[in-house]
Amino acid sequence: MILDLFRLDGKVAVITGAGRGIGAASAIALAECGANVVISSRTQADLDEVAARVAATGQRAVGVAGDLADLDVVRSLATRAHEEFGRLDIVVNNVGGAIPLPFFDTTPEYLEEVFHFNVTNAHALNLVAVPIMLENGGGSIINITSVMGRVAGRGYAAYGASKAALAHYTRLISKDLAPRIRVNAIAAGSTATSALEIVTSTPELKSMMEELTPLHRIADAEEIAAGVLYLASDAGAFLTGKVLEIDGGTDIPSLDFSLPDL
Repeated sequence: MILDLFRLDGKVAVITGAGRGIGAASAIALAECGANVVISSRTQADLDEVAARVAATGQRAVGVAGDLADLDVVRSLATRAHEEFGRLDIVVNNVGGAIPLPFFDTTPEYLEEVFHFNVTNAHALNLVAVPIMLENGGGSIINITSVMGRVAGRGYAAYGASKAALAHYTRLISKDLAPRIRVNAIAAGSTATSALEIVTSTPELKSMMEELTPLHRIADAEEIAAGVLYLASDAGAFLTGKVLEIDGGTDIPSLDFSLPDL
């Protein structure tokens, strides 16, 4: 049956930023299809809640609380998967983000910080994960990027540039790691996560985002997680080096900060 292609029985995944939002939804989706997971975020209580939901599927989640801007913490996730489960098949580089800033407030130091959080930590995890994945034949890496890596708007220089870099990094390393490891990305549009609550809790801003999205709504985290499952499983076995755009048809930023001309 076609649905069997989505099964992940016996597989092990690492998901960063998995305490809430897209990361949590992805961990649960992968577990529902048979994978055990190593999940990480800053807050232990969030990880415990996700782990309980994973356990309800019959699978196991190992939570690692820590600052995912710390490369040592990120690197440890792959080795933890190997220690706990003896293998690693799927990596979801989900953690990331940045506060939009006007041009003159986007300092070189801030730009480096954003690139570190959105690109460097993914590479750090991948470097440790790939040898472990190869022990069992290969696997799938999924990088969560953003529609802002493709469209242009004021205030997004640091965030958009870093997400564009992550998208092209995906294409580049897909060549390095083929044919045994597939590498793809998801360019997510505006998604109902805790990071967006400050916006979605303001009716005017929420209405703007919905109006500027052709499907006139904000995505649920589970809709992005469905894409993660597709790319992680044999259903997506003939995809590598691709960026799957799950963005409601967005062609312009769904949040306009109305920054004035210089």
